Formats: sequence, structure tokens, C-alpha cells
Amino acid sequence: MESYQFNGPSRETMNFDVVVIGAGPAGLSTAIRLSQLSKAAGRGLKVAVVEKGADVGSHILSGAILDPRALNELIPDWASKGAPIVCKVRNEKFQFLGKKRSLRWPQWLLPKELQHRGCYIVRLGELCKWLGSEAELSGVDIFPGFSASEVLYRS
Repeated sequence: MESYQFNGPSRETMNFDVVVIGAGPAGLSTAIRLSQLSKAAGRGLKVAVVEKGADVGSHILSGAILDPRALNELIPDWASKGAPIVCKVRNEKFQFLGKKRSLRWPQWLLPKELQHRGCYIVRLGELCKWLGSEAELSGVDIFPGFSASEVLYRS
């Protein structure tokens, strides 16, 4: 164990090859993928995620539409592993809302990016909690309740 002196008391340190800041969907997916790639290459990188929220997913309150293509690549057996992804988009409408009336827009006129059949409606906080547990299973260290204040590194 090493300690550094920097404008304050000596602190305990932990060394990692990669530290991801933020345990949102992107940060957790990055950590999982790095862990997968390093194991496949036989390197065994030490990967950590630092999250300022008290728990993984505690700062993510919104819902979202999830296209499962990226998740299929990251964790192909996500459905059998109990991912909180169950509500499939089966029907959708696009409407312009006015003060007194609305105008429905034909689905076939919408760009592909606004068509969501085959996608899922998810709670991002629940998805992040599940991704956090998958990250830990793959060997990633997660530190909730810590905000990063500075980067210490050695080349």
C-alpha cells in the first residue's frame, strides 16, 4: 500500500488500470466490456467504477426506450440473467400537441430513429442496478458514495 502527500493528510490508495467515473448505463457498460476484453486477452485489467450516488442507480430517475442491440452484444443472455427489461414496445403514436387540438403524424413518415417497435420501455435506475451486479460478477470493483476530486497517476 502506498500513500501520497497532497495538500492534506496522507490517504490510503488503491491502484487500478482503468477507473470509470459514473455508474450510469455508459460507465457500467464500459467497465463490463473492458473486463470482458481484458479476460479474453489474458491481461486481467483491474477496473473500477466510482459513483457519487449512495447506490448504483440512485441518481437515475428517468425511464427510457432501450434498443436491445448493444445489450445483446454486451451480455447476450441478459434475458435469462433476470435483466429488468420486460415491457416491449408494441404500438406507438406520434402526435403534435397544440393548445386546443393535436395532429397525429403517420408512422411511415417518421424517421427510423423515432420508430421504436422491438425496443423496450425501461427504468434506467433498475437497469443500472442490474448492470452494476453484472459488472461486479465480471470482476469490476464499484465504489458508490465516492465523488472523484482529483486523478493521481504514475506512468
